Amino acid sequence: MKIAFDAKRAFQNRTGLGNYSRYVLSILCTYHRDEEYVAYAPRMTDEPQMERLLKEHECLKAAFPRKCLNTALWRIHGISRDLKRDGIDIFHGLSGELPLTIHKTGIRSVVTIHDLIFLHFPEYYSLIDRHIYAYKMRRACQMADKIVAISECTKRDIVHFFDIKPEKIVVVYQGCDTAFQISDKGSLDEEVCKRYALPHRYILSVGSIEERKNALALVRALSLLPAEVHLVLVGKRTPYTTRVESEAARLHVAERLHVLTNVPFSDLPSIYRQAQVFAYPSRYEGFGIPILEAQRSGLPVVAATGSCLEEAGGKGALYIHPDDADAMADALQRLLYDEHLRKETMRLGQQHLEQFNEQQQANQLHQIYQSLL
Repeated sequence: MKIAFDAKRAFQNRTGLGNYSRYVLSILCTYHRDEEYVAYAPRMTDEPQMERLLKEHECLKAAFPRKCLNTALWRIHGISRDLKRDGIDIFHGLSGELPLTIHKTGIRSVVTIHDLIFLHFPEYYSLIDRHIYAYKMRRACQMADKIVAISECTKRDIVHFFDIKPEKIVVVYQGCDTAFQISDKGSLDEEVCKRYALPHRYILSVGSIEERKNALALVRALSLLPAEVHLVLVGKRTPYTTRVESEAARLHVAERLHVLTNVPFSDLPSIYRQAQVFAYPSRYEGFGIPILEAQRSGLPVVAATGSCLEEAGGKGALYIHPDDADAMADALQRLLYDEHLRKETMRLGQQHLEQFNEQQQANQLHQIYQSLL
């Protein structure tokens, strides 16, 4: 088979959809290297992980538009011409969209839908963005021969909001990079600790610092914990970040709050490994990869109820209402100081990770492709 991918995010995004795109390409190239894979993107970039994948796997090639004045239009229309010319059998849209003319090419298509958060929380998105996202995803789900949902929660949302038949949707979980793993503290960890001036005991939360991720609740919980405990937030700054910092100042914990932005992926595993607890109080997620990263790094987890985080963390986490700061502080305190609970939660987390096996996920995707031919 010759399988093509919309790899814009793989080349241009270093978090979220970019990580997912690179992960899919990596596991397919590792476990099904007999197929041909072509990553189509508007332009070449210096994304280091994508460069490494292209060097390591002969079965993976990159393709870019020829003589293209408008790359946005190329992704919507022009790419279909290139796919037909290149003899592609299957096209997989990795970030919730498909070329609008893919159905005219005879090429079978798959689309991955990560979440429909913009329909659950429209107040976090502009009107134009909501309309664009809804149109692209609804149309992609209607056109695709198969839909990959990254969680059962997302599958339910696709059925509910887009009126898609459940049998058209296959849940294939996303795993996390093998860089995240339990490890003794080494020289790299010590170097990272010094570079970011990491505190001795800290709670970690990773993800864009935006209202939906709910870092304010973590700051309020922090104010209820012993003074030796700090909070490290790793993620992109947004206007909401200022609100978080102002709340920390109001509660007299500003010196215990550490906001790290523009952290390269290579430093993340060390930051995870040196934390004591991972906290993810997000009000809604399509899945919650940071929970897997934390569990794989050997951390106990506190996460929020209300979306898919219980699906992501299984029994390897404690769950609280996202706006209950008292309950959050209590859960964090227990995982910080109750050694028996801490070890048991970590053990259950490692057990839970077994279902996010890379080879199993690669096999699931490959079976979807085979079924379409």
